[in-house]
Amino acid sequence: MNVALFEDAHYRQLLPLTWLRACCELRCGRDRLIDKVRRHVGSRIARLYVRPELHEVATERLDLEEPEAGDDWCLVNARLLVSEDVVPPPPGVAWRSQGVVLAATVRESELERLSPELFLDASRLEQWAETLSVEPAPDGVCLINYPWDLVAANATELRRQCTQGGAQEGIVYAGAHLLNAAQIHVGPGSRIKPGAVLDAEAGPIHIDRNVLVLPNAVIEGPCYIGPDSTIRAGAVIRGGTSIGPVSKVGGEVSSSIFQGYSNKQHEGFLGDSFVGEWVNLGAGTVTSNLKNTYGTIRVSLNGIKVESGRHFIGAFVGDHAKTGIGTVLPTGCVIGVAANVFTQRPVPKFVPSFAWLTDEGLTACRVDKVLDIARTVTARRDCCLSAAEARLLERTAVLAREVEAAGWG
Repeated sequence: MNVALFEDAHYRQLLPLTWLRACCELRCGRDRLIDKVRRHVGSRIARLYVRPELHEVATERLDLEEPEAGDDWCLVNARLLVSEDVVPPPPGVAWRSQGVVLAATVRESELERLSPELFLDASRLEQWAETLSVEPAPDGVCLINYPWDLVAANATELRRQCTQGGAQEGIVYAGAHLLNAAQIHVGPGSRIKPGAVLDAEAGPIHIDRNVLVLPNAVIEGPCYIGPDSTIRAGAVIRGGTSIGPVSKVGGEVSSSIFQGYSNKQHEGFLGDSFVGEWVNLGAGTVTSNLKNTYGTIRVSLNGIKVESGRHFIGAFVGDHAKTGIGTVLPTGCVIGVAANVFTQRPVPKFVPSFAWLTDEGLTACRVDKVLDIARTVTARRDCCLSAAEARLLERTAVLAREVEAAGWG
């Protein structure tokens, strides 16, 4: 069976994390949502239905397969988190939950009726879904509605996925301590320096390939450290944390996700947060993840407050964002794509994309300067900002100003 992933209108509830990537590229546990679909629904992902401005970059980044002619197509919501093997619905049947299409299977001949515009239009999608029979979704699938859903699911996903413990393929130096080594995986090329403590008594730890864990760092499970990442000396990485590839992390981190290619190299607490790619959190940047009242937290998504119903939420930081030394981020803070926060004054709960926040106030960044910095930063990781990615950043600067208009007020 061929598989296609589609974004619906609710991608906006995952902004700013989805400005520069499809929903299915978001990380949870050891990998991304698309990787879970490949593993548990069908490996032949052959088509994406995403926003037009995102299509070139998404298809450039994701390895799509050639479709099998004549086969049926399973259409999977790009926000779906699949945690066990499932049999796709039969042709003409959809899985729905609270009115949202999670997945549906159609004959190849019906593909010509489908388009990104249909899936992104809630009313058109509802009309199309009414032509299908409905079955309840099986166990092992759930929909990611908000950024905090990824953080909330992360520890469970890590316990489920990190099952290769007991293999130490890298170098564990004398003086490093592995507690419950049967639940610890150290990948090839990785080095665990003297004084480091990997404590898997509360959950598994998976250290991927070519990771450097420096002296006196403490890593508590469940935890995943992605390839080519560095854990700085004296860091404390607490359970429920996933760090994507090519990241450098220090200080204290708890129950958080780094998409990848980001820096938090210095002291400062980050808890119950999601950090995008190409982010730099300056020395002493700290998050609050609990209100003084111990009440539930309202999060300003696109500048509009949304009740999360959760008691622990830190910050959601969009790609290419930067914070200055000593930045203090309030509970439930949202920082947009390419936003720069350099102020000793209280940071608002929402900082719009392409904003420059200083003690003097909020102004718009020059997009050409953002592109120059992005090219410099990616080159430092031996990467290159592609022409398609540059065009997407330029387009996002326009779209974000419209979607996040409330945040500029």
